[in-house]
Amino acid sequence: MGLLERLDLKQEEKPIHVGSIAETVPPRHTENYQELRAKAHMEVIERINKHRGHNTAPDKDGDLSQLVREIIDDAVNQYGREINITEKHRISHELYNEVIGLGPLEQLLGDDSISEIMVNGPDQIYIERNGKLSLSNIRFRDNEHVLNVIDKIVAPIGRHVDEASPMVDARLKDGSRVNIIINPVSLTGPVITIRKFSQNPLTVKDLLRFNSLSIPMAAFIEACVKGRMNIVVSGGTGSGKTTLLNVLSGFIPDTERIITIEDAAELRLMQQHVITLESRPANLEGKGQISIRDLVRNALRMRPDRIVVGEVRGGEALDMLQAMNTGHDGSLTTAHANSPRDMLSRLETMVLMSGMDLPIKAIREQVASAVDVIIQQSRMIDGSRKITNICEVTGMEGDVIVTQDIFRYESSGELDDTGKLKGRFRAMGTVPQFIQRLTADGVFVDSTWFSE
Repeated sequence: MGLLERLDLKQEEKPIHVGSIAETVPPRHTENYQELRAKAHMEVIERINKHRGHNTAPDKDGDLSQLVREIIDDAVNQYGREINITEKHRISHELYNEVIGLGPLEQLLGDDSISEIMVNGPDQIYIERNGKLSLSNIRFRDNEHVLNVIDKIVAPIGRHVDEASPMVDARLKDGSRVNIIINPVSLTGPVITIRKFSQNPLTVKDLLRFNSLSIPMAAFIEACVKGRMNIVVSGGTGSGKTTLLNVLSGFIPDTERIITIEDAAELRLMQQHVITLESRPANLEGKGQISIRDLVRNALRMRPDRIVVGEVRGGEALDMLQAMNTGHDGSLTTAHANSPRDMLSRLETMVLMSGMDLPIKAIREQVASAVDVIIQQSRMIDGSRKITNICEVTGMEGDVIVTQDIFRYESSGELDDTGKLKGRFRAMGTVPQFIQRLTADGVFVDSTWFSE
């Protein structure tokens, strides 16, 4: 059964939550409020430290959480006789987030409509919602407050950040990607950038509902994945490459052994036989680094049916191309580029970064032989993400890699009354050259997908 038959797009669409907890938090500048908060905070820290001093056995997460709630409630009731019940609840909630969670960020992390959080020092926190940036009214007390939250982020995964090592990549428990940079490199104070990880990974049906692609495009890329075509997802920062890669990975049959390789594990595959590998930076002595390239090489010894690399950005591109050319068909990866043609140039550059002294023509032949399809993902002026181009790599003519467009998004450059970009997805009337390979493997292909 093809994708068109399986999709029930006529079902009632679930409303998308667009509200924000952060934007409903009232201002807190009353002297009583701040004084109570400070006293209660000190009381909570003292009592928790005293509890840990008397208890030699480590606390379980659930037990510690309940204990903290009880201590906070007692402290707030003790010092807050002149504070109304609403402010008491608010203080209790804030203190709990401070002790157990990530402080002010917890409110933003709990809002599913927010896709990115950008902390620019203690006084400026931007959020991205529906592709648009806005300034939230959440604040930290000072730089020290931000640094305390940073320590909570990096400590559980064995990372470290200080003046000697002021930059770090990390991830939260839910898989959200975090980048941190502090003084002296950052002159605006500690900067935290969080790309939130969706608790419910998007499916192709969601992309169709968001108008990120057309139904023929969705059916075609499903056929490409099932037919073991090598696919590169190209796009700019924040264009939705990883989201699309996760959707593509969902088309891989459950019977195959899949190895995913990422800097920070973000992909969430539903198949049973999935091995997740994550790179590791060097320690304080500059030792122990395990790069994406190391993991790609090692994955070849792990009997993979599919290799999925979250992003290639350096010399690992050569190892990835060699894997694609030596029997590991159906590999998937992403890379930064503004167009399919730019993607080909980027692959050449990244292969050269491997240190191998290869002629440009030899590199291009490797690329043309390895890559079957390039999918261009873009963030549009209205904040939406769309697949703007699906391109087939057909081979070489002389020294030039030849491509042909299969699908394209054509934008009018205008917005409609609802603020959405006007445009259409268009089949270019070109039938891919590898269609016979797909049909020979029993993959369903409909010629009407490619009709103009």
